[in-house]
Amino acid sequence: MIFGRFRPLPFPALLPFCAVLLCSFASADTGHEAWLRYATLDDLTANRYTTLPRDVIVLDESPMLKSAQHELTIGVSGMLGRTLRTATLPIKNGAIILANVQDLAALSSELRISRELNTEDSYWLKRIPVNGLDCLIIASSADRGVLYGVFALLSKIARGETIETIDEVSAPYAPIRWVNQWDNLDGRIERGYGGASIFFAEGKVRNDLTRAREYARLLASLGINGCTVNNVNADPRILESSFIPDLKRIADVFRPWGVQLSISVDLSSPKVVGGLDTFDPLDARVVAWWRKKVDEIYKQIPDFGGFVMKADSEGRLGPSSYHRTHADAANAIARALQPHGGVLFYRAFVYNHHLDWRDMKNDRAKAAYDNFHPLDGLFEYNAVVQIKNGPIDFQVREPVSPLFGGLEKTNDAIEFQITQEYTGQQRHLCFLVPMWKEVLDFDLRVNDAPALVRDIVSGRVFQRPTGGFVGVANVGMDDNWMGSPLAMANLYGFGRLAWNPNLSAETIIDEWTRLTFGNDPLLVKTINGLQLDSRPVYESYTGPLGAGTLTNILGNHYDPAPESSEENGWGQWHRADHTGIGMDRTVATGTGFIGQYPPAIQAMYESLAHCPDELVLFFHHVPYTHKLHSGKTVIQHIYDSHYDGAERAKEFIARWQAVKGHVEEERYRDILQRFEYQAQQAVIWRDTICDWIYRLSGIPDQKGRAGRASHP
Repeated sequence: MIFGRFRPLPFPALLPFCAVLLCSFASADTGHEAWLRYATLDDLTANRYTTLPRDVIVLDESPMLKSAQHELTIGVSGMLGRTLRTATLPIKNGAIILANVQDLAALSSELRISRELNTEDSYWLKRIPVNGLDCLIIASSADRGVLYGVFALLSKIARGETIETIDEVSAPYAPIRWVNQWDNLDGRIERGYGGASIFFAEGKVRNDLTRAREYARLLASLGINGCTVNNVNADPRILESSFIPDLKRIADVFRPWGVQLSISVDLSSPKVVGGLDTFDPLDARVVAWWRKKVDEIYKQIPDFGGFVMKADSEGRLGPSSYHRTHADAANAIARALQPHGGVLFYRAFVYNHHLDWRDMKNDRAKAAYDNFHPLDGLFEYNAVVQIKNGPIDFQVREPVSPLFGGLEKTNDAIEFQITQEYTGQQRHLCFLVPMWKEVLDFDLRVNDAPALVRDIVSGRVFQRPTGGFVGVANVGMDDNWMGSPLAMANLYGFGRLAWNPNLSAETIIDEWTRLTFGNDPLLVKTINGLQLDSRPVYESYTGPLGAGTLTNILGNHYDPAPESSEENGWGQWHRADHTGIGMDRTVATGTGFIGQYPPAIQAMYESLAHCPDELVLFFHHVPYTHKLHSGKTVIQHIYDSHYDGAERAKEFIARWQAVKGHVEEERYRDILQRFEYQAQQAVIWRDTICDWIYRLSGIPDQKGRAGRASHP
């Protein structure tokens, strides 16, 4: 435990064709059980577990241990066709024992763990004889760790791993592993592509929370220990006294799965909900209101996790209304949470969306660092600055946010977007784990010493008390949760990286495929390959070289509309004109953004000679004839990339057709339709971008393709 009771624990407008297609998708049963299918194993695989003990002994009766026992029972029954028997001490026939490590040690000297379980969420899996009887131990220093251990064991069985001599201790990399839902109280989900909210409808919490319970189970299977259930653009009504009993109902279905409830709140709540004439965070009446409101919540939800706040961004009210700082705002609420062990996540997504695009020194990318770096060390110990992985907004490729290296005295957490807002909205396949790995493995070289992003956000580099990983998930009521059965790999991948960011993308997707589709070699190889290829393909036909995805940022964030980025206040510019393209963010001649990085990173990005090709247009404005490290000119790379990407997207169809007969027909047809649709969209993207860049530059494609649209 780190402190107190805290345990480290409008849908976009679519093209008419898209709307029709989505309706056909929604009718298919394509993944309700996700990676917890527990499908019957083939005889060869099942025979590896013939010696698995048939008795289960649980040394406590807590809700989480009951969940663990139930999960173990249904998992073994589904995969192996065996019924586990509930037994009690003394051990008679060998057993699977679910217990706290202290209870184990008292039971037998043979059951003392030789390695430390250094967090409440760590678990120990051990096959060991006890009094001469074969036992399999699933133990932790707390009940939630036992639950995680059960899920880990079942995953190994589902994937055919041996457990005969297992002796494994696993601990999470960081204490905080949360998902953020952007659900609105009316049941809509901002940037949600999987149906209506599983939590809210018609201004209140749903009467039936079955899906919320099922979601908590999915999260627990990944070791995710917190869930914020409402939109960061928070409706203040969620803090009304009449609403808190409804929130308690959600917390009650989360609790058996070890998932703590949290909510997004609006800084203006003391005025809008509380009836005060101010929400100034330094006003004593406002401070008292937050303290009283937090006490009221914890009285009904004792294990409440805390709050998420978005302020002074995209029209949200914030501390600037009273000339206060973000630290002032965060601390007023964090202090109210401290007696209860709660945490405040304060989003660093703060920027002016009315920037003057004519000022070549303006740069939205600088905003997070400019706002928060001067406040380093001023935040309370239970406040966490939540930082998007890149400095703009979840683009298909961005550099690492420099703010991770700019907060040495402040807790921080990294925010990834699992929901595919700018990466195809679940209608295009785009496996995001490789991108997240690039971010987490990036070395910022803070103070000229190693500083991997994963070690910064987990608190290791700067010795901070807490930190971790937050994913914007946005599951919905669609049977497959996210609108596409293949998109669930991103939710799974986030959870696995949050537990262990050292895992490779290849390992993660292989786990997910086997758990979701089974162990058929051809099917596994095909799905793994498609997923791992998907992000490079999507990037190539949308926005290569760090230009962003060139989507319609003023509308649905989906269609190709490169002109929408320019000549407006949103700051997602790429500065394309008749002579060149790209944002000049250099210190020497540009916006100075590169100067926010530590010196070693500055040196890499400042010079065109060293800047990686894949980010050249993010950091530099260059002529279309600029030659890349690859030897191609920028303009020819754009042409080739879009044509190659569209062709590779088309190849996804044939690659998937090769597994016909190796997967259930309903899922096969559903996924095939998606690849056919994606291939069509890739051609639209190809022709739109290539025609646009040809009109701007006047430079023809060396292969004679630009300007000749060929929509199938």
